[in-house]
Amino acid sequence: MRFLRAAAAAALFAVSAQAQTPPAALAQLGPEGAEIVDAGGTVVLTVPLSQAVPWRVAASDGPPRIIVGFGDLVWSELPGIASQSVAEVQVSKPEAGWSDLSLLLREPLSVASAEMATAEDGTALLEVRMLPTTAEEFRRNAQPSDSKEIFGSREASERRLVVAIDPGHGGIDPGAVAVDLIEADLVLAAARRLKEVLLRTGRFDVVLTREEDAFVSLEARLTTARSAGADVFLSLHADALEDVDGSASGITVYRLPNEAAETADELLATRHAPDDLLKGVDLTGAGDDVALALLHIARRDTSPRSHALQRMLIEAFRSSGLQVNSRPERVGAFSVLKSAEIPSVLIELGFLSSDKDRERLAKAGWQDEAAMAVSEALLRWQDEDRLRAEVIDE
Repeated sequence: MRFLRAAAAAALFAVSAQAQTPPAALAQLGPEGAEIVDAGGTVVLTVPLSQAVPWRVAASDGPPRIIVGFGDLVWSELPGIASQSVAEVQVSKPEAGWSDLSLLLREPLSVASAEMATAEDGTALLEVRMLPTTAEEFRRNAQPSDSKEIFGSREASERRLVVAIDPGHGGIDPGAVAVDLIEADLVLAAARRLKEVLLRTGRFDVVLTREEDAFVSLEARLTTARSAGADVFLSLHADALEDVDGSASGITVYRLPNEAAETADELLATRHAPDDLLKGVDLTGAGDDVALALLHIARRDTSPRSHALQRMLIEAFRSSGLQVNSRPERVGAFSVLKSAEIPSVLIELGFLSSDKDRERLAKAGWQDEAAMAVSEALLRWQDEDRLRAEVIDE
């Protein structure tokens, strides 16, 4: 039996391209403004921003130019030009939510590096370094003239990935409490930020298992995910140790251990209604043996996908400069990870028993960075999951 899975490909950018996702408000240029300068044989574009945004870089040969795309950025003024290699700059809006900065070239350039750095106060700086190249090499690497052809239109992508975000605890269950932080409140705030970040990419649909400080049973959380047709399930928590020595810190990510899967399926079969065992499948009238067999089949597909998502999340946290635990990849028989057909992971954002983690977790800027890392991991996982499905289908 083939179960629904994410089929939308993550955007692949033509030349040195990466993507970040933004916090809630539209980004503005920094007060110092953007500029293009010659520096030691390279041409450097710097764009200071009020916050990180999605971005992409490519070269186009119609006419020869370097295009830098920004998501949700308000251009109050054009960059200053102090380079002999760049004749003119233009700003255009190729599609909703994106603006492109085009550098019209006097001589062919190649993108040597492109990187966006985010400061502790949430501001960001994109730096693109370009080197002289031959006309032949430029034409070989250049893309079509239309921006949507270069980067790919989001509207042209396939069905959006449906993400269920599960803020742990709530209501009569506050979770861990340390100093002035309550786990239930903290993860709900983080879930709302993550939802906003994912929605702003235009690549995801999002459902929260709870929208307020209310108690929601573990079974109801899975039911919400299935009812929404979730393709992936992310449960957010904050860990704590009883012996508060502060030695454990950083992000950890859990998946369901293989040995717990069979027991999980038996519990699902007894605790959920027949039409709430597998999304899109009504098992009313089917015997327990049939239900368990279908759950086992679904889980054989889901388990490796959950493991892949776990690894990509950890990698994204690390590459974003976020503190991860010394042993970040873990397994745990958590009830919210026991959905047979939805790849699921539980993210412990940090340890409330750690002074350093508490300081980080309370900052809105840190929560934004964590949300952006999760978004990047989901995009990569979505693409690899699609490729994996195509190989299996062959």
